[in-house]
Amino acid sequence: MAIRVAVDAMGGDAAPAVVVEGALQALREAPERLQIQLFGPRSLLEAELQQRGVQENAALVLIDAPEVIGMAESPASAVKTKPRSSIHLGLQAVAQKQADAFASAGNTGAVMAVALFVLGRITEIARPSVVGFFPTTRGRCLVLDIGTNVDCKPEHLLQFARMGSVFVERVWQLPHPVVGLLNVGEEPGKGNALTKAAYELLQAAPDINFRGNIEGRDLMHHAADVVVCDGFVGNIMLKLGESMVTAFVEMLRQEMKAQGLEEAQQRLVLGLLRNVLRRFDYEEYGGAPLLGVNGPVVIGHGSSSARAIARMIWAAAEMVEQDVVRSIAEAFHPA
Repeated sequence: MAIRVAVDAMGGDAAPAVVVEGALQALREAPERLQIQLFGPRSLLEAELQQRGVQENAALVLIDAPEVIGMAESPASAVKTKPRSSIHLGLQAVAQKQADAFASAGNTGAVMAVALFVLGRITEIARPSVVGFFPTTRGRCLVLDIGTNVDCKPEHLLQFARMGSVFVERVWQLPHPVVGLLNVGEEPGKGNALTKAAYELLQAAPDINFRGNIEGRDLMHHAADVVVCDGFVGNIMLKLGESMVTAFVEMLRQEMKAQGLEEAQQRLVLGLLRNVLRRFDYEEYGGAPLLGVNGPVVIGHGSSSARAIARMIWAAAEMVEQDVVRSIAEAFHPA
């Protein structure tokens, strides 16, 4: 049976055009595996399909959502004032079992706020978390939180570790993932009050394969499969990583020019570099899962291309295929 993904067609800087194009790309990859439900003002969506010579069909369904939540709009305001938005109605489809997952490249705060309002938290989870993927010398690691929860308690970090471990086990098919606590030193006594208390909780948790503290320099050398931190630290690390990629390319260009490299040599070096930097490209992952709510939700980057939208849709479908939400619930309520 096809996986039904509700997609916020109005989410993103170039919506709805880029979202419609991304949905069509996803369907072209494996039309028998997906049903995409596009939520947005119907007239706009029909016009986008008409421009591409495509008609609504069983695999591509248009659902009218006349209200739009802007990228800079207040999440609190959006929850209360726009009940017929593409985000609201898409998440309601998941809550009512009319769709299996939800994906949006729209306002991250609004998606999370509406998801909490419509889907609710998994029982015992205090803070749902948006996760990030970081490239490493051995592939990638999962980092949470990356900005959703800037003020955390020790038990929140324990919950992040549990949710992240389940995701890595189910989606990446990696048994017994290693968990590390991001800190200013490796020794158990290092850190602030939050990390010291979280260390004790993680060490005492029998279901978590806790390695101990890891430092920022160790993250990309794959010191752990799952790295936990509060959202304040996680977001700074995420944004620093993004800026380093672009800055490194520019510094390399400057150095090659200063060294007098010929244009052909520069192209060779930049070509090799792009292969490495592709691992840092959010478009490779499509979107960030929101873990801890009662339904599969993936949030994409606001500047997503059509390719990134397609990857985001498939990321949501994969959460359904691997039964991530139920597995997280079971991890917090073992039989």
